[in-house]
Amino acid sequence: MSGLVRDLEGLLEARRVFAQQEDLLAYTNDATHRRVFPEAVVQPLTTSEVGKVLEYANRKRIPVVPRGAGTGLSGGATPVPGSLVLDMKRMRQILEVDQRNLTATLECGVVTQEFHKAVERLGLFYPPDPQSMSVCTIGGNVATRAGGPRGVKYGTTKDYVLGIEAVLPDGEVIHYGGKSVKMSSGYDLARLFTGSEGTLGVITKVTMKLLTLPPYRQSMVAVFGELDAAAETVSAIIAAGAVPSGLELLTKSSIETLEAFIPLGLPKDAEAFLLIELDGHEGKVHEDAGRIIAICEAHGVRETKIAQSAAEAERMWFARRALFPATARLAPNVLIEDATVNRTEVPTMVREIKAIAERLQITIGVSGHVGDGNLHPGILTDKSNPELMQRAEAAMGEIAKKALELGGTLSGEHGIGTLKAPYLEWEFGREGVQLMRRIKAAFDPNGIMNPGKIGAEWGGANV
Repeated sequence: MSGLVRDLEGLLEARRVFAQQEDLLAYTNDATHRRVFPEAVVQPLTTSEVGKVLEYANRKRIPVVPRGAGTGLSGGATPVPGSLVLDMKRMRQILEVDQRNLTATLECGVVTQEFHKAVERLGLFYPPDPQSMSVCTIGGNVATRAGGPRGVKYGTTKDYVLGIEAVLPDGEVIHYGGKSVKMSSGYDLARLFTGSEGTLGVITKVTMKLLTLPPYRQSMVAVFGELDAAAETVSAIIAAGAVPSGLELLTKSSIETLEAFIPLGLPKDAEAFLLIELDGHEGKVHEDAGRIIAICEAHGVRETKIAQSAAEAERMWFARRALFPATARLAPNVLIEDATVNRTEVPTMVREIKAIAERLQITIGVSGHVGDGNLHPGILTDKSNPELMQRAEAAMGEIAKKALELGGTLSGEHGIGTLKAPYLEWEFGREGVQLMRRIKAAFDPNGIMNPGKIGAEWGGANV
């Protein structure tokens, strides 16, 4: 038994410390392709235990990688050599749902879908719905500012965080915010931790804003013969003010993949599909649905199909959530981008992605939460083929650069992690990155928290 394991077993129960290769294998990566074995994994049950582990790791200069469910798509939960993974899934209590204040306080390891179900049983609504919500955790969502299809109408995780409890690298615990919907006291530490990807400390508890549950929902699919027409329709829908609660784009390759995985009966010869959800009062939903159908018809839609039951609607959205695992069957590795542009630039960005794929002779499927400009190009590759991987990584860089040229951002909801860290200076400039570096040093002077994430050692790629 190593000295590290003995020390950790002195801080936690031995059965919550793991160091065998077969146990560590499950923690070697997130949903990206790079694998690194950590030195050990621990599963804390309380904030106090997180503090003990961090104080020890900070004193010993051991890198710490916080981890939720490992569903991230940017490499944010991938270990570094010699690191300690802090598996937060055992902290999974919903501590309070305050129906009068429309808030909930919960631990970081609560599964997002379970949180949805818990508040909806009370007639309340937590909108953020990452595609991996059946397994991903609230702490991971907050750490990456996760989004989802409903972002077009309701915003993303960052818009619901009212307060946090977090453990700093030296083991100290901080609290910021709470149930008050307004707060103007000092620096907004809750916002600073939201999206920090485990580089400043470990989020252990959060207080989230809730809404009332919409009384009625309706889903539909619009089928287009041309991808450009579907992309133009998105801009027209938003401009008309008929804002759906979900507005997703799927290309022909995506539908073919889904039909082989979860048959929906959609025409495989069409080039693009819009998956649309509306919610609110029934009369208003029907009114907006009529307006959206008219807009689709004005842009040459081939057909529209309205879900005739809640079960059919759920099947449509389940299929959309299954796109990544379905796509993963097509190639040994898939790089999922999430470059985001202004909604009016969606048609241009879709055309640019197609051109990049053709120029680099690589397969890129396009889908995404286009209602808020968040595109998810899926780059099919194989890490055992260096030449193909080189083209795939070149495609990632070109997609990122084009999104920024169009006034967008490197990431709409996945975070920067390691995959997009080399491009950080493209978006923020050297001065902006240096400021982030100073903030990181103030919180984590010994550099133990999730090293190499967001900043790639705080260097920059060449434009």
